[in-house]
Amino acid sequence: MASSMNDWIPDVDEDEEEEDAPIGKQRKIFAKELRCMLYGFGDDEQPYAETVDLLEHLVIEYLTDTTKKAMEVGRVGRVSVEDIIFIVRKDAKKYSRVKELLVMNEELRKARKAFDEIKYVVK
Repeated sequence: MASSMNDWIPDVDEDEEEEDAPIGKQRKIFAKELRCMLYGFGDDEQPYAETVDLLEHLVIEYLTDTTKKAMEVGRVGRVSVEDIIFIVRKDAKKYSRVKELLVMNEELRKARKAFDEIKYVVK
């Protein structure tokens, strides 16, 4: 008997919060980006909707778990960059990627500031 793609989708516990809607029922927040990433990593230009839904579910679950952990570490009700760094500190790949993105963000901020200063001087 052939199994369908839905056999691979994990079940959602009934006692989970309402925002944890079953796969396919939640809003598509990252669908476009995930399709592009899948294509970039060698998948078809139009990957299966089930694949995108599953990946989106996993991404949202990871972000939710990481945010909850970060909220437990730092100030109550707030998540800071330092909290995220603390959470990923033992995972070398994640830690180096976070550091790389923070450096890149700082460089972009400085470039925007320099561009704005030039724009105002030229006028």
